[in-house]
Amino acid sequence: MKFFSLLSLILIITLSSCSSVRVASDYDKQANFNSYKSYAFFKPGIDQAEISDLDKKRILRAIEADMSAKGFTKSENPDVLVSIFTKTKENVNVYQNNFGWGWGWGWGWNPWIWGPAQNTVSRTTEGTLYIDLIDASKKELIWQGMGTAALTKKVDKKQEKMNEIVSAILEKYPPEIK
Repeated sequence: MKFFSLLSLILIITLSSCSSVRVASDYDKQANFNSYKSYAFFKPGIDQAEISDLDKKRILRAIEADMSAKGFTKSENPDVLVSIFTKTKENVNVYQNNFGWGWGWGWGWNPWIWGPAQNTVSRTTEGTLYIDLIDASKKELIWQGMGTAALTKKVDKKQEKMNEIVSAILEKYPPEIK
């Protein structure tokens, strides 16, 4: 019975880890989202984001691609200003492989496995990106999307990861108003 419980737990963890970006959004119900056709980046907001300039460029490239795909044009006189905000945190996970009697230290007995218990430690950096859309004429926030995902340290994969996060967030725009 313990074997099937363990197998079920592993399956749940595996399936839940498949969704690599967790997203949420909020919006102003009074905003007319059909009237917004052009955008520009809100430099003061972007300058305050506490990430490297290279990562800012990656995020802005991804936003440009997604906004263009949604039919927006970049403009000197925009309908919408785009700003970003970021947060990061390090997650430390300790997995205890308890193959026997006791708390996982030393040798134990198990009908399926015989051997020493071990602990495994993994560290991941999780990033949260907020994308704010601000009505340029009213200077009011009209939409905010947020995405949280594990970040990569591999330089050649960073743009791909930023594209994935930004696309997942902007998939929520425009909001489905009911």
